[in-house]
Amino acid sequence: MAIATVDPATGVVERTFTPMSAADVEEALARAARAAAALRRTSFAERAAWMRAAADLLEADVATLAATMTREMGKTLASAEAEIRKSARGCRFYAEHAEAMLAPEPVDAAAVGAVSAWSVYQPLGVVLAVMPWNFPVWQVLRFAAPALMAGNAGLLKHASNVPQTALYLGALFARAGFPAGAFGTLLIGSADVERVLRDDRVAAATLTGSEAAGRSVARIAGDALKKTVLELGGSDPFLVLPSADVARAAATAVVARCQNNGQSCIAAKRFIVHTDVYDEFVAAFTRGMAALRVGDPADPGTDVGPIATEAGRAELEELVADAVANGAEVLTGGYRPAGPGWFYPPTVLAGVDPSMRLYREETFGPVATVYRVADLDEALDLANATAFGLGAAVWTTDDADRARCVAELECGAVTVNGMTVSYPQLPFGGIKTSGYGRELAAAGIREFCNLKAVWIGQ
Repeated sequence: MAIATVDPATGVVERTFTPMSAADVEEALARAARAAAALRRTSFAERAAWMRAAADLLEADVATLAATMTREMGKTLASAEAEIRKSARGCRFYAEHAEAMLAPEPVDAAAVGAVSAWSVYQPLGVVLAVMPWNFPVWQVLRFAAPALMAGNAGLLKHASNVPQTALYLGALFARAGFPAGAFGTLLIGSADVERVLRDDRVAAATLTGSEAAGRSVARIAGDALKKTVLELGGSDPFLVLPSADVARAAATAVVARCQNNGQSCIAAKRFIVHTDVYDEFVAAFTRGMAALRVGDPADPGTDVGPIATEAGRAELEELVADAVANGAEVLTGGYRPAGPGWFYPPTVLAGVDPSMRLYREETFGPVATVYRVADLDEALDLANATAFGLGAAVWTTDDADRARCVAELECGAVTVNGMTVSYPQLPFGGIKTSGYGRELAAAGIREFCNLKAVWIGQ
């Protein structure tokens, strides 16, 4: 894939970039290694001041950076601006809490025959981040903020269709005061990731992306015996049970499915509805999806912009066509609109069954499937009948139903009477083919630390 800015609203190539040479990559690796050594010797207070400065820069640059994000991957301006502000809040969260999260942990010295004993968190060094285009700032910052606050350095291999956003992020932390090379961008293709990951100066890697990309990075890192965190795809269920506030659930479902033009790993994708409220929910949900305005993402009146890539829209079309050919019913949407750009309308399908690809595969766009179930047992079985395990949402006011859902849903996060959202205060990640490891909260900052035991005798 070329490294280029291609406006998904028009399909026009706006700017292309020459990939970095081997010498350029070597220079970036050397800078990162020097920065990692320097960062180990800095204090939490110094790093926190730099991290707050990075947050200030993000907020000062919100208008220009949001416009770049919209041109590169098609998210609406409002959602781009919200993403940048959320990223700034994430930076400030770790600036405030990193020192406490990584504080030494004393143990009972007498129990281990020591005068004193404790464990301490120390940075690993240079961490390679392979990041996707769908949240091109937040998904980078939710790694970079904790990693840098822990004293690590970072190298970013961003998606090839968001190079200008990647270059902005590559300069952000130096502008904020971090040592030169503490965080840098590598403008390279996917084929060059292995060479960087195998380099002895790279201690670990994190990837957010497809299952295939995750398997590739995990295989290379495993061979090199390097730590990885993987956040991969999702096919999140959204359960609506008899005691739910159906109107509120349906309105939230529209947002949960179409956030970021439907291109979110934690977007609700499978709507599993108890038969007692199925007709009411599906009617309201379908009306809400059909009412969304699809158009220019730079227009404040637009609800849903284009799919980020031409290949992504083609994949959506194939999934819907396969389902319809095998008997699924389109309740709204389901067609390619006329005109330029890679638009696809909010779509709802019913009657999806295991014979269809749509039943098994992640839909990365505003396509929803609805299922009628007879009881909670059937709802949980269907929710868990997926290779993915990222998030799940449940709508109920019944305490017993809520307890069962929290206990039995196979995923990394359960949201009750809301939609799945990532927060700096809560750990984020999945199980099964949605990946492993955690980002955010204390768990996220500790992922790329060496937990060292210290024992001191007489």
